[in-house]
Amino acid sequence: MRRTSPARTRVLALAALAAWGCSAGPDDPDAGPTADTSRRSGEESREGPPHAQWELVEALRESLALEHDAADGGGRAWLVWEEDREPFAVSGRPDRFTIVYEAGPLGIASGGAIHFQVSPFWNWSTPQVTSPDARGYTTVEASDPEIELRATTLDQQLLGIEITGRPLVEGDRIEIVYGAGLAGAMVDRYAERRSPFWIGVDGDGDGSRRFLPDSPTVDVRPGDAASLLLTIPTVARPGETIRVTLAFVDAWRNMGPAIETEVRFVDVPEGIALPETVRFTAEHGGRRSIEATVAQPGTYRLRVAVGEKEVESNPLVVSRDGPRVLWGDLHGHSNLSDGTGVPEDYFVYGRDVSALDVLALTDHDHWGMLPLDRHPDLWREIVETTARFHEPGRFVTLLGYEWTSWIHGHRHVLYFEDRGEVISSIEPRTESPVQLWQALEGSRALTFAHHSAGGPIATNWDIPPDPRFEPVTEIVSIHGSSEALDTPGRIYDPVPGNFVRDVLDRGYVLGFVGSGDSHDGHPGAYQIEPPMGGLAAILAEERTREAVREALRSRRVYATNGARILLRTALGAHGMGSLVPAPAAGTLSESLFVRAVGAAPIERVELIRSGELVDGVLTEGRLDVTLQRDVEDLTPGEYLYVRVVQEDGGAAWSSPIFIVPAEGVSDDS
Repeated sequence: MRRTSPARTRVLALAALAAWGCSAGPDDPDAGPTADTSRRSGEESREGPPHAQWELVEALRESLALEHDAADGGGRAWLVWEEDREPFAVSGRPDRFTIVYEAGPLGIASGGAIHFQVSPFWNWSTPQVTSPDARGYTTVEASDPEIELRATTLDQQLLGIEITGRPLVEGDRIEIVYGAGLAGAMVDRYAERRSPFWIGVDGDGDGSRRFLPDSPTVDVRPGDAASLLLTIPTVARPGETIRVTLAFVDAWRNMGPAIETEVRFVDVPEGIALPETVRFTAEHGGRRSIEATVAQPGTYRLRVAVGEKEVESNPLVVSRDGPRVLWGDLHGHSNLSDGTGVPEDYFVYGRDVSALDVLALTDHDHWGMLPLDRHPDLWREIVETTARFHEPGRFVTLLGYEWTSWIHGHRHVLYFEDRGEVISSIEPRTESPVQLWQALEGSRALTFAHHSAGGPIATNWDIPPDPRFEPVTEIVSIHGSSEALDTPGRIYDPVPGNFVRDVLDRGYVLGFVGSGDSHDGHPGAYQIEPPMGGLAAILAEERTREAVREALRSRRVYATNGARILLRTALGAHGMGSLVPAPAAGTLSESLFVRAVGAAPIERVELIRSGELVDGVLTEGRLDVTLQRDVEDLTPGEYLYVRVVQEDGGAAWSSPIFIVPAEGVSDDS
């Protein structure tokens, strides 16, 4: 068996490491491919855009071809808790953990290694053995003094423990004390159940390892309650009963802080029937929902008081007219790939804290410590959890995953039924978007390009989206906005000419959605300082999978960066996302209607026409803005959309309205 260099081991074993969601691959210039792969015949054989990360792709593929010794991944490990403490940690606080590894029947050869890998995606301290007074100080001790060990920090949150003396035999134990010094080890700031302490074993010392399938885990509980979220629907009909969601979160927006208190509604508007107070006890877990009845048309905001502090809700528009807005987060991750928390808690947060109407969990196909495309048990957990939380009429869940192509850009795939498969982006037969869409033939799936202008990797827009599968694109997320160079909250590392507005100028017909791409276990959450996040506003009357899919297919959607802004646009009788036929001769002139109701004072409302910002209306901090203006001399190939920016940085983008030749409009458009 070929022995792998230490630099190569880093790429193969830790290709899944990411500091923020899906960051790029290795920094080591010497960590290039050393084995033949399906793309090793020369640079000229590589297809794809200039920003394709071929080194990372080949490293991931090579990791699949590694031969493992029977001793790799052998043995067992567990956490040992002191008798006088509860078996959990608290987010964002230093702590001390004792992990015991016991060798299995095949042991570990001299030159073999144990890898102690703390979750590499967030804020755990990196284990280190050189500075007893610093965070993450870790001691390693063998059960037999004849066993010699050499411990070294290898990478972010990774400690390597090489066996340098006699081999480990069955029953030998290694005790790892993580946070052994006075400073302890910092616990991740995001609370979660079953946060893993990964134990990898390289049994024969060839540089390849396997993780123990039952690596120990720790529950990370939230800190103290720091704020209250008050969320109500954005649109309701007169006489309708609505759900009012109240959720206490800690300083990092973790759900479930222990709290016993009373919340009082303040200055309840006439026409809304509510209880005067809502009582929280320990059994509520910091979150409750109650019902209220709205009688009369109007625009409302609710306020509650907790002690001396008051909290205001998002706006609610009660009207017989206008489409209902369903709020969705169609893109996020759990600790089954590179996120935080278990799938069950992801859906609980989306439903009971963020009060979403639509939610998808989209863990990566091949990115994370145990890739979904090689671990069907993990995919089965996602499938079963998604189906269990689906509640038509109240809460729509969508089965999904992320096709994580480091060649053509990332897309998430959503199925609108309880079944679907993980189609891997690192398989050569499904490495391009066209191959992905071919593999989805016959399904009701949709795909969504995201962080398409830059970020972790830009989208290859030279491949036109297949309109059967990709009618919309994710324009904004925690990575920032891919709309245009002049967009608020622009994405990092943008590729010139790769913004969504650039591809609209190519003639692509795409609606806009936002989604979180959250990795913190908080789908639907909105970070205000700085404003970061993403939501899909879906214009559908019913909370069903079919209604959501139909709205996405028709581009009856808009995007926000997390702020719950009501946005209505229409060109004459044509709503957002429409294909508007131009006259057979001459040009089209129509009246554009815009209404925006902000979650905070609105700074400006802007009209973008065919790649140019043509009108920006300063709105003097109003919360509710209605505008109407004539748009003249529109010709086929043009498009219009509206951008709304609040004073606090919250923003919304309407799906474009497209001007097409009369013969370009069909029932399937």
